[in-house]
Order: sequence, then C-alpha cells, then structure tokens
Amino acid sequence: MPARAATLADAPAIARIYNEGIADRIATFETRERTADDLRERLSSPQAAQHPAVVIVEAGEVLAFAWSAPYSAREVYAGIGDHGVYVARAARGQGHGAAALRALMEAAKAAGLHKLTSRILTENTPSRRLHVHCGFREVGIHQRHAQLDGLWRDVVTVEVLL
Repeated sequence: MPARAATLADAPAIARIYNEGIADRIATFETRERTADDLRERLSSPQAAQHPAVVIVEAGEVLAFAWSAPYSAREVYAGIGDHGVYVARAARGQGHGAAALRALMEAAKAAGLHKLTSRILTENTPSRRLHVHCGFREVGIHQRHAQLDGLWRDVVTVEVLL
C-alpha cells in the first residue's frame, strides 16, 4: 500500500480519522475532537522534522495515518518517539494500519530516532496484534493509567528498536 509523508492538505482527513478513534473510546484517552487547523498546527510544528507523520492513500483518499511525537521534553530521550496509528473505520482490518505503522518506522529511523513507543488500551486487541505483527514487544501493563469517561483504564506499553 502506498505510504507517503503527511502534508498540510491531509489535515482534514487526518482529523476525521483521529476523531473516529476518539469517538470509539478504545484508541486514545483524548476526548476533545480535533479540527483540521489543529492538525495543520501539529504537522507544521518545529518537532515535525524529527517526528514524522505518514499517510496511506488509496484512490486519492487518506485511509490511515501514523505519527510520532517526542516521548519526553528531557534531552536524554531525544531519540525516542511516542507514536500513534489510526485507520478510518471503513478501512479497518485491510492492512492499512500495518502499512502506516511500517512506513512510520522507516520514516522515524530516517529522521534519526532509535526507538518508538506507545501505550495501548489493554482491551484494544486489534492494535496490540498489529504492533506485535510489526515487530513491537509488549513491555508491561500500567494499571489504572488514566481515566476515560470517569473510569480508570489500563494500558500496555509497547516498543520497538529501529
């Protein structure tokens, strides 16, 4: 599946896909929907050069994206990216997530990162399977890591060395 770097023109599609993930309440602790302007700001931020964003496009439509952000502001963690991968509801289960995640891994390595990490809600079995399939290892579970809709949720930390 063709992957490419995300552009500012992709912001509306990325916002739509991300907002589906927010609404599903299984992919992120975020609850506030994002606008295209929010995503343009993220894609054009100074950190975007070292922390890439990629999209999977089919027939001119963005179906999935993956992105990286700094793991921490502390200098000692400069080579680690905290990442996310999201697939449009209508395109899930068709390999777009794996394509996006693999493309992000390549782009992150090319940008000088040596590791990607993330926290996945423990009940998000498709994401956990995807990450293991792409070479990530599950490091451990953080119990009661954060609240979502007033309920404590557990997450599993994943990582891959690039």
